[in-house]
Amino acid sequence: MTADGKITTRDYSPVDFTSREDKLHLLRQRALADAVLIGHSTLQKDNVRLGLPRGELRDERVARGQTPSPLRVVLSNEGRIDPSLKLFQSEIAPILIFSTTRMPRSSQKALREKATLHLSEGDKVDLVWMLQQLRREYKVRSVACEGGAALFRSMLELDLVDQLNLTIAPYLFGGRDAPTLTGVSKDFLPASVRCTLTDMRVVGDECFLTYRVRHR
Repeated sequence: MTADGKITTRDYSPVDFTSREDKLHLLRQRALADAVLIGHSTLQKDNVRLGLPRGELRDERVARGQTPSPLRVVLSNEGRIDPSLKLFQSEIAPILIFSTTRMPRSSQKALREKATLHLSEGDKVDLVWMLQQLRREYKVRSVACEGGAALFRSMLELDLVDQLNLTIAPYLFGGRDAPTLTGVSKDFLPASVRCTLTDMRVVGDECFLTYRVRHR
């Protein structure tokens, strides 16, 4: 994120303002997890595969007893997911979609050919239930959440975040409507989240921070 706390511009357009080292740092964090989680809006905007292009990271996972690549998990309350996205054009790891019964039947039919669907009743996916399903059915013990801000805020509100990895980039965006790590909501979090700094690393003009989140 920028030095003034912004993660993108006000129109949420993809912005590449971090270094090659930061992108490698993201891949390293992704490689440690059993599953990587992304919200539908962020997936649609960034159109990412959520894979591990570096062979050494895949080899390290196998040496640790993990699969070569983490499970890819998509969260979408409405389920209107475009099956032509890059994520669905690669078979590097299984894809799980957690959505609701609001997902259109046409989307269900198209996506079942490419992913495993977990559809629940109600307007929103219960995040606690989702994590429980990942643990029970897929033996997932660690999840790397790669956004977006609304999903991350929801997980914070439910006290579901254990660790926070931040990269501070040497830019200032400004703008009241540009989202921060917790989105654009004018409301405070239900309770302040206290963190403990466990690691700090400076590379060039960027600062890499790791925080342990103190659970309430």
